[in-house]
Amino acid sequence: MPARILDGKALADTMQAETAAGVAELVARGGPKPGLATVLVGEDPASHVYVRNKRRACERVGMTSVHHELPATTSQAELLALINRLNADPSVHGILVQLPLPPQIDERAVIQSVSPLKDVDAFHPETVGLLAAGHPRFRPCTPHGIQQLLVRNNVPIAGAHVVIVGRSNIVGKPLALMLMQKGPGGDATVTIAHSRSRDLGALTRQADIVVAAVGRPILITADMVRPGAAVVDVGMNRLPDGRLVGDVDYAAVAQIAGAITPVPGGVGPMTITMLLHNTFHAACPAR
Repeated sequence: MPARILDGKALADTMQAETAAGVAELVARGGPKPGLATVLVGEDPASHVYVRNKRRACERVGMTSVHHELPATTSQAELLALINRLNADPSVHGILVQLPLPPQIDERAVIQSVSPLKDVDAFHPETVGLLAAGHPRFRPCTPHGIQQLLVRNNVPIAGAHVVIVGRSNIVGKPLALMLMQKGPGGDATVTIAHSRSRDLGALTRQADIVVAAVGRPILITADMVRPGAAVVDVGMNRLPDGRLVGDVDYAAVAQIAGAITPVPGGVGPMTITMLLHNTFHAACPAR
């Protein structure tokens, strides 16, 4: 029997409507209109698309979106000066600096320059530390989107064995922290696999939930998935023939898995949705 589809686009629409209702209520009570500042340095086409989609999503839910576009020749000092101004601007509740950055700019210095109270991407070391301690201020957008996809589709997490393939700071590591925490959406047993793991298939076949987040097309094949497991595909890879595929062999794995996310239309829409969620909560007076 083909796997149940974990439809990220449909869930994103539902959750964005919830955020829009929260924004309207906040403003009606006399609270601030949430504002997101996006910063884009350079001419990377994919980054332009990502930022445009984020800004449109902000407008759909009633938030203010302010965009700053800087040339690829921008110096680190110039970028840090802009971030400092945004940190001090009370109308800006969230700051998103689109990565990657040009080589002359130290990415870590930029991440650390964003105020932790406006770190809606959840990359700042203070934000990561709070997450690790079990007291998150903001949850990283892609991992939180994955968690919500599982929770709201009634995929059991508590007690499940989750194998995450990929150990990035953006997805693998924070997702592991979130799924192993005590309470709703957590209590999982988590294994992180990566490029140096021996016999990857032996690990993934043990999993109740497989999360593929390595950026390698069609890495996870049907023989690597236990029948009935849930499979979350975070990858988005462009093949030489122009096709967009994930890290999972979707057609084959969908015949084995119990539930699966499509690419596109799975995790991607949820990432933007959780960015809006974080920005809304950054604007709430009691945070």
